[in-house]
Amino acid sequence: MENINKIEMAEFGLIGRNIDYSFSRKYFSDKFKKEKLPYSYINFDIDNIHRITDILEENPELIGLNVTIPYKESIIPYLDKLSPEAEAIGAVNTIKVNKNKELIGYNTDFYGFQQSLKPLLINTHKAALILGTGGASKAIKYALDEWNIESIFVSRARKKNAICYNELSQEIINHHKIIINTTPLGTFPNIESYPDLPYSFFTKEHLLYDLTYNPSETTFMKKGAKYGAKTTNGYNMLVEQAEKAWEIWDVK
Repeated sequence: MENINKIEMAEFGLIGRNIDYSFSRKYFSDKFKKEKLPYSYINFDIDNIHRITDILEENPELIGLNVTIPYKESIIPYLDKLSPEAEAIGAVNTIKVNKNKELIGYNTDFYGFQQSLKPLLINTHKAALILGTGGASKAIKYALDEWNIESIFVSRARKKNAICYNELSQEIINHHKIIINTTPLGTFPNIESYPDLPYSFFTKEHLLYDLTYNPSETTFMKKGAKYGAKTTNGYNMLVEQAEKAWEIWDVK
């Protein structure tokens, strides 16, 4: 169901599908209220990326947009320019609408991930498994590459540069001490679902990072913690990427 408001004008918004849960809308609405800023933020819940043209026509006051699942990659052909990071990653989660109405795509996911991961790293965290191969996973890969942390994708089906879940041996798990879930498995309301991993291979040296923030402790995290692994959710990443987006929008 499409939630595009054709009457109320908005300066900011989120493009995605089934986004009633929206971290971004609440975060920025609270920010505007706290800082006494005269802006509004709307969820543009669309079932087809082609609706982006309608959104822009119906909301001429737009200054900036966030982009979430499943449009982080498919939004790119509709943009006029990409930041170097967004181009390298191949995914966009932030758009700035400049004074000439040009759409400039950025990726702040990688920045948010790095800022939230930094205080959790220990000396043995030298390699990572990235669960999933969507737009978010590409930002994670880029972030890890910048820090020279070796990584490999894990997918349900065999793909280039990825291994399958059923190939995860104890040797692979022992080598990759960081496990990052970029899939929607475990997200509300399907909180009982989780990635199919050999959890008994995890140790206290492992870090399980779930990009999900609702619920705050996913089944993936609980199952890892059972074997001593350190766990964290994606809330701090979302805060960091949101603040980076605000910096990019450069609202006076």
